[in-house]
Amino acid sequence: PNFICFCSSVFTTDLEWISKVRVNTQAVLKRAQFIQRQKIPKKQWQAAWLLKAVTLIDLTTLAGDDTSSNVHRLCLKAVQPVRYDLLKKIDMHDKGVTTAAVCVYPSRVTDAVRSLKAANSSLPVASVATGFPAGQTPLETRLQEVRIAVSDGATEIDIVINRMLAITGQWEAMYNEIRQFREACGPAHMKTILAVGELGSFTNVYRASMVAMMAGSDFIKTSTGKEAVNATYPVAIVMVRAIRDYFMSTGHKVGFKPAGGIRTAEESLVWLTLIKEELGDDWLCPGLFRLGASSLLADIERQIYHQVTGQYAAYHDLPMA
Repeated sequence: PNFICFCSSVFTTDLEWISKVRVNTQAVLKRAQFIQRQKIPKKQWQAAWLLKAVTLIDLTTLAGDDTSSNVHRLCLKAVQPVRYDLLKKIDMHDKGVTTAAVCVYPSRVTDAVRSLKAANSSLPVASVATGFPAGQTPLETRLQEVRIAVSDGATEIDIVINRMLAITGQWEAMYNEIRQFREACGPAHMKTILAVGELGSFTNVYRASMVAMMAGSDFIKTSTGKEAVNATYPVAIVMVRAIRDYFMSTGHKVGFKPAGGIRTAEESLVWLTLIKEELGDDWLCPGLFRLGASSLLADIERQIYHQVTGQYAAYHDLPMA
């Protein structure tokens, strides 16, 4: 079903058409319910899908008490996300299974870069920036934060939009800000966080997604993880449909990253199903799909432990990030 009503049939860089877009809320909710009812893989197929999910995780720590030591531990977990003996029993020990990246605050980027280099890993370091999570600092401060994170070694930057511009429909101003962030990122990949829980409607989520992509985002991301409402399946449907529309209009593939509240292995399988159904197999790779999570990996590893041994591990049996 097509959920998006365009009053203008022509896709242009003129942002006037954005305010004329409407999203059919009931159709979005119905599609999300359909996705959630899909059967998830079982037995060895489930283990394979869960390992796939591991390779798509941006393993994250964004706490006020982050230190160099817990960032170091996070990096080691990202490099060896599942216990070696478990991988060996399913013949995956030599397949280079790692998470997709580690994600930290700008002040911890140098710690992460140093730890990964010491582990002889080329895993990307992602940094949140632009006044994360609220985005309520002056524009020049937000731009400088991006530049510093990149100069410290971050190769991916997760920016936050100015929600006020989206809520009040100032799409051109939002576009111009994101363009400046894109320039400040230089060679680094830019993921644009929409903070969907604060945008008020599916229509606004679609509009913000389009503007973010038109302004040069490599990924669009649901949430900071700090809002009351984070990644939900209906919101994801709207965002991935925007990605599909953008691809159909431009031929350019933009990635998608749900983040915030994704904690169980079963949820990760629903997210993979959603991407496969809505965007296809091409998007099931770290270059176009990420899961932003801090505690998800622990549950996935427990499920893999169960697949291998037939019993569940206590959390203290598995090394934590």
